[in-house]
Order: sequence, then structure tokens, then C-alpha cells
Amino acid sequence: MGEVVAEVVGRAGLVTLNRPRALNALSLAMVRELDAVLRQWQDDPRIEVVAIRGQGREGPFGAFSAGGDIRFFHQAALAGDHASLDAFFTEEYRLNHLVHHYPKPFAACMDGIVFGGGMGISQGARCRIVTERTRVAMPETIIGLFPDVGGGYFLSRCPGRLGEYLALTGETIGAEEAIDARLADVQLPAAELPALWERLGREGVAALPPPHRAIGSRLAAHRAEIDRVFALDGVVDILRALEAGSTDWHRDTAALLRKRSPLMLHVTLEQVRRARTMTLADDLRMERDIVWHCFRRKPGASGETVEGIRALAIDKDQSPRWSPARAEDVTAEEVDAFFRSPWAPGEHPLRELA
Repeated sequence: MGEVVAEVVGRAGLVTLNRPRALNALSLAMVRELDAVLRQWQDDPRIEVVAIRGQGREGPFGAFSAGGDIRFFHQAALAGDHASLDAFFTEEYRLNHLVHHYPKPFAACMDGIVFGGGMGISQGARCRIVTERTRVAMPETIIGLFPDVGGGYFLSRCPGRLGEYLALTGETIGAEEAIDARLADVQLPAAELPALWERLGREGVAALPPPHRAIGSRLAAHRAEIDRVFALDGVVDILRALEAGSTDWHRDTAALLRKRSPLMLHVTLEQVRRARTMTLADDLRMERDIVWHCFRRKPGASGETVEGIRALAIDKDQSPRWSPARAEDVTAEEVDAFFRSPWAPGEHPLRELA
């Protein structure tokens, strides 16, 4: 079987991401196949509802997607293969837009790991299902990137300042927290997912569970401080407030941010705040501009993103050499440069998105 398994069963179009050894990390080929299948099913009269899941190492479900294939990003950047990087991000963001605007009910079984690109193909779903095994994150600042795939759009629409908090820290959250942050709609026991998958074919959209509110989210205990601190003007202000705090949460959050790329913390905060008043299409165009700069601002191994991936996934020394090394040393000019589009308005690769 291929890395994307698509089948029509009764009234449902069912998609399985089938790259379990890589935690279903998305390749360009997978993005292209997903896009083609979803566009084909838009007009298929047999299909009433579409659902997507990930294949785990021990069978269906258990791992949704770990995001984009960061090893591919690293290899392509070192080789100067900008054509492949451009194709990946343009086509991935186009797929994200398609999911958000899909004309048929769309369900995402967000069981297991749901990071980065996995969020990009699930956040536009009408029914986002999480389980006790769900682990959700937009962890891009860990690798010197930013929360893309529409992250500016959906994180900026989290309650209060949860979006800024999750974007900057890259914290991994569970099912209850995801519902609390409006990044999921309903929690089901993982053991019930196979039966739901079957019912979708028989019952169509009627099989989808209704949404419910989270009970007992651990984010709730810190919401007041998250909303106060992450509403401050800039990254340095946020760090100072955390480091002046009196609780373990303040100290731990400050220490976490100090490990992230200082430059991309600044870029990410600006991205999320700009996106709050943007349409999804405009946000994706902005993110396409930002990611262009991530891989072209500095060549090859000297780039912030390439260095972050090296430290996390290649050499695995967990000691990235960020430049600048401190958030206090990042200049406004360095940040502003990421938001300058390299394309004229009529030439943007995502100009057709509405």
C-alpha cells in the first residue's frame, strides 16, 4: 500500500496516512496525493462525509501525523534545492486551505501525535476528534521555524492569549487542553475509533459525534497568567515578566522560551498577532513569505531553521547555536524582513486562494 490510502466505503471517503515508521510525517508526494483525492471527492455524489486518520505502528490509529518531513527540509536546504522546498510549502499550504474550505463534512481522527503539518490538515475539519492518546503541538520554534500551515490563523483564534502561549512555547497538550483551546471538538476513547470508522461508511454524516466542552484542562489553572503575560508588547517583555514571576510555572515557562530560537520567537509573536485580523488565505500568503525567508535569509547550514533541525533530528545534540543567541539582541529590522514578500502581488504562488 502507498503512503496515502484512500477508499470509498458506503457513504464515506476514508483516508489513512500510511507512513507509520516516520509517524506519518508528510512528504511532498503525500501532500500531492491528499490534495488530488480530496478534490476528486468534492464532486463524487456517493460521498457524504470525508474522514482522515493516521496508521500507527501497531495498526490503524495511534499516530496521526508528526508534521512535515523535517529531514527533507534539512537535506534540501543544504543542497540548495529551493525548487523542492518551494513546491512543498506552496502545495502544503494550498492543501491546508482546501481542508478549511472543504464543501463536505470533514472529520479528523486526531489520535496520537498531531504536530505541525498534522495540525494543518486537521484544524480545518468540521469534526476534530481527540482521545486519551492525543498529543497536540505546534513545536516549530524548537527547530528555528514558526507555526505555519495556517497556524497564525487558528492559534490567533484560541481563547485569550493561549495562541501566543502555544505558538511561542511549542508546548505539547492533551485532549482536554486541545478542546479548551478550541483546537479540537470532541473527545472519544481511542478504543471507540474503529467502530466510528465503520459507522461513517454506513451512516455518513450522522455518525459524527457532537462537540462538547473540556472538563479539567490543566491550562485552566494558568489561564489568568497566560492571558496577562502573553498579552505584553514583545518577547523580551514576556520573558522579563516570567522571570520576575514567583511560581514554578513562571520559571519553567521562561526556561522553555530561553531554549527556543530567539529570532523566531519574535517572528512568531508578530505572525500570530498579525493573523488575528486576517483571513485564512491572507495568513497562508503571509506564512509562505515567512518560510521563504527561513530558508533563504542565510544559505545552507548557517540558516536558523537548518541549525534547529540539525540539533534536534540530525546530530541530536539538543544544542542549537541560535543567531542572535538572546531574545534581547534581536532587532526590529531582522524581524520585519521576514514579512516582506519576495513576490509582486500578482505573482505570489498562493495568489489564487480566496
